Amino acid sequence: MIQRPEHRTQLHTTAVDHKKSDWYTPVLHRTYHEMAEHYNIAILPARVRKPKDKPNVEGSVGNISTWITAALRNEQFFSLGELNAAIRERLNIYNANSFQKKECSRRGLFLGEEQPLLAPLPAAPFELAEWKQATVQFNYHIAVDQMYYSVPYQYIKDKVDVRVTDTTIEVFCHHDRIASHRRLYGRPGQYQTLTEHMPQDHQKYLEWNGDRFRRWADKIGPCTRKTVDAILTSGKVEQQSYRSCMGLLRLAEKYSRARLEQACERALSYTGRPSYKSIKNLLVPLKEPPATDVPEESSRPQGITRGARYYGKR
Repeated sequence: MIQRPEHRTQLHTTAVDHKKSDWYTPVLHRTYHEMAEHYNIAILPARVRKPKDKPNVEGSVGNISTWITAALRNEQFFSLGELNAAIRERLNIYNANSFQKKECSRRGLFLGEEQPLLAPLPAAPFELAEWKQATVQFNYHIAVDQMYYSVPYQYIKDKVDVRVTDTTIEVFCHHDRIASHRRLYGRPGQYQTLTEHMPQDHQKYLEWNGDRFRRWADKIGPCTRKTVDAILTSGKVEQQSYRSCMGLLRLAEKYSRARLEQACERALSYTGRPSYKSIKNLLVPLKEPPATDVPEESSRPQGITRGARYYGKR
């Protein structure tokens, strides 16, 4: 009997992975094998160029084409619901018809012999997954479809297997799951980072926020505070400007607080929204040249002089 499954899954792949299989040990595709494990069924691939291994399947395909596809070829349907209803009606007729060489129908055979042996379906339907490989980047993230997901920093530079579904991203290393994330959608370049994946010295940066940068700028001067305010409000998301604020305030260590305040004051006289780059460009001419030990003779006028010794002290 042809029975429509309660959990429908589309598999855009053949069962056997021919790149990894040989004549005696067929290897199933990973996704197909996962489906079999989920429903607790066994898959026995047919042999290559042995059509007698699968006559029942091929015969059912022909019968379906005759009883359903051909019977409905001249009908018009204006919705998927109408088409499914028509297919269900033809399918019920096909299953109710008696076999030519047996005194029963497909439906009767199913109800009497097959249904008592069926196990209940799993509580959740099978979720189709795609497997990929990725390398953990130096910032302990992997890239999947232009989105970035964190893994424990100990796996930096390692190659990992990634299981991708419509809702979840799972990361495996040597068959052990090391990370799991909710899949991101929308604007490319989004990050999803778990705190426990970060090194200890990186976790402290989670405490940074706009108010902390403003308090830091207040210790330098009012113009620096105005510049930090301008940078924090320059983007759509405040967090996008934290790196610029960090770079700006660290300029006080390289030059001095007074010079940074002076550069911010000058930049604010030009524009109401100065940037880190503009402040840095203003500070470069203000940098003091490095001190060098200049010999005393170098301060004397330079010239080509032979001296008295050259002329034999004459």
